[in-house]
Amino acid sequence: MKLVLDFGNTLKKFALFEGNNLIKLESLSSGDQDLEDFTKDFLRKFSNVGVHSAILSAVINYPQKFDQYLSENFTFLKLHHQTPLPVGIDYDTMETLGKDRMAIASAAAVLFPGSNVLAIVVGSCITYDFVDNDGSYQGGAISPGMRLRFRALHNFTDQLPLLEGRKDADLTGKSTEDSILSGVVNGMRAEIEGIIERYAAIYENLTVLLSGGDMNYFDKSLKNNIFAIPNLVLTGLNIILDFNEKS
Repeated sequence: MKLVLDFGNTLKKFALFEGNNLIKLESLSSGDQDLEDFTKDFLRKFSNVGVHSAILSAVINYPQKFDQYLSENFTFLKLHHQTPLPVGIDYDTMETLGKDRMAIASAAAVLFPGSNVLAIVVGSCITYDFVDNDGSYQGGAISPGMRLRFRALHNFTDQLPLLEGRKDADLTGKSTEDSILSGVVNGMRAEIEGIIERYAAIYENLTVLLSGGDMNYFDKSLKNNIFAIPNLVLTGLNIILDFNEKS
C-alpha cells in the first residue's frame, strides 16, 4: 500500500493506492488541523495491511516537521524538479514546471504509451499538457479556471456579482448573471474545444484526457472523444512513486 499526498492551492488530498488502484481518498481544506494527526486517522483502519511508501507533491507551504514524520514512517519521496520521471522532458525551464504537470505528464506517458496525448485538467487553472508518441513531454498551456474567471469579473468591476458555475449556462444570457455564466462556462468550453481541435490538426490519432475538479461541467458536452479520468494528478504521483521504487 502507498500513501500519495497532493497539497494544492485549494485542497490537501490524501490518497491510498494498492498497486494502481485508488483505495481511499480524503481532502483537507485550509485550516489548523495537524497534518500528522490527520494522516494517522486517515490510515488507521489500514494499519494491519501496512503502508510502506509515500510521495508528497506540494505547491503550498506547510510545517516541515511533517516531512520528518513521513521520512520516519515510510520510504518517502518528495517530488521536486530533479525527481526521476517515467517520461522524457523537452521543456526549457524544468525548475519552474509545476509538480501537478509533472504528474500529469507521467500519467499520460505510462497509461497511453505510443500515443500523442493531450491532458486537460480543469481546476483552479486549466492546464494543457502534451506528451508525444515518443513518450516525451513537450509542454502546454495554462489559463484561468472557472473560479478565477468569476472572481476576476467581480473583483475588477464595481457592479458585477460573484457567481458559481452552472452546467446549463445558456448561450445567450437574458440577465447580467446569465450573461456572466454564458461568458465563463461557454467561453471555457469553446477554449477547450478549440485547443483540442488545434492539436488534432497537427497530431494524428490524438488521445485527449480530461480531469480536475471542474471536469464535470464539460465531460458530457465536449464534441470531441475524450477519456474522462478523475484524479489524474494522484494517479500520476502514484506512477512516479512506483517508477522510483523500481529504479
